Amino acid sequence: MTLPEAYKSQVQHIQESSKFQPHSGTRQAAAFPGYTLITPTADDAPENSAFYEKLATYQQQILQLPVNHNLLVPLPPASFHLTLADLIWDHAYLDACEKNPQFEEELRSCCAEIFQQYQQSITSGTNPIYWQMLGLVVMPRALGVCLVPKNESCYEQIIQFRRKIYQNPKLIALGIEQHYHLTAHITLGYFGDISSDLDRNKLSDLLADLNQQWLEDSPEFLVHRVELRKFDDMTHYYREPDWPSLDF
Repeated sequence: MTLPEAYKSQVQHIQESSKFQPHSGTRQAAAFPGYTLITPTADDAPENSAFYEKLATYQQQILQLPVNHNLLVPLPPASFHLTLADLIWDHAYLDACEKNPQFEEELRSCCAEIFQQYQQSITSGTNPIYWQMLGLVVMPRALGVCLVPKNESCYEQIIQFRRKIYQNPKLIALGIEQHYHLTAHITLGYFGDISSDLDRNKLSDLLADLNQQWLEDSPEFLVHRVELRKFDDMTHYYREPDWPSLDF
C-alpha cells in the first residue's frame, strides 16, 4: 500500500468524502456519530508527542503540494489517533440507540468487562507494544500513514485484543460486528474537491516523492493504552473520566 505503484492505481479511484460537506466556501465536518476503541488522541498522549509532531509536519507538507488547495480537508492534529477496533457508527449507531434506550450504558459496561478480562489474561511485565510508521497510504476517501508492528509480539497483542472485542457474545448481541481487517493507520485528512482536471499521475508522483523523504525517518509509536471514546463527527473524540480504558 505504500509503494509508488499502489499510489498510481489508488489515486485513480479517490472520491470526495461525505464526512465533510461544503458550507460557505469551506468544508465543515458532517454529523457522523458513534463509538470507537482508540489510543488516546494526540492532545492526550504525551508519550507519543514527538511522533505526533512529526505527523503534523507531514500533514503540512501534503497541504503544500502544488495541487488544488481544496483537495484535502485536514483533520485537527490534536485529534490524531490509532483505531484499534471500530465499534459502531452512523445509521447503525442511531438505530441501536432508538431501539434500545440503554444501548450506550450497556456498551460501556460491556467494554469495561472485556478490558478487565483481557487485563487478567495478559502476563504482567509484557513487553511494551511499539508500532512503526511505514509510510503514506492512499485510501478511497482519505490520506493517512500506515503503521507496522515492530515485532511479532507487538502484532499478536493487538490481534488478541481485537479478538476479545469482536468475539464477545454481549457485544455481538448489541449489534457490534467486525467490518474490516486491521490496516493500522492514522488518518491525516479526507478528500474534498476533486476537480475533473485533476492530474492524477502528477498527484501520485508527488505523494511517492514525499513518502520517499519520510522513509528516511520512521518514527515509533507506543501503543500503551486503549480507550472507549465517542465521536459526533470526524474531528473530535471524547470520553468521560469513568468510561472504560485499558493499559497494555
